[in-house]
Amino acid sequence: MDLTQIIGFAAGFGTTFAALPDLIAMLNRRSSVGMNPRMAAIMGTFQILWVIYGVSIGSKNIIMWNVIAVATNYLTVGAYMYFRRHEARS
Repeated sequence: MDLTQIIGFAAGFGTTFAALPDLIAMLNRRSSVGMNPRMAAIMGTFQILWVIYGVSIGSKNIIMWNVIAVATNYLTVGAYMYFRRHEARS
């Protein structure tokens, strides 16, 4: 693995899992308080474009990292909606 691949791996890992702390915190709190789902939704939407780009240039790394990131961001949005619904009922 050369330096370029290491940098690409680190960048993919970092940007893919950047939203994970918010998701984990929300799941641990079992609350949507303090969360704004717009950022996760916007990121997830544009990461779909990265997946399409990765497919078009044949880059497995771009595809892999961004598929994981899309899932993480939309799980965050889904968790927000779930907790928000339950908080509204209380």
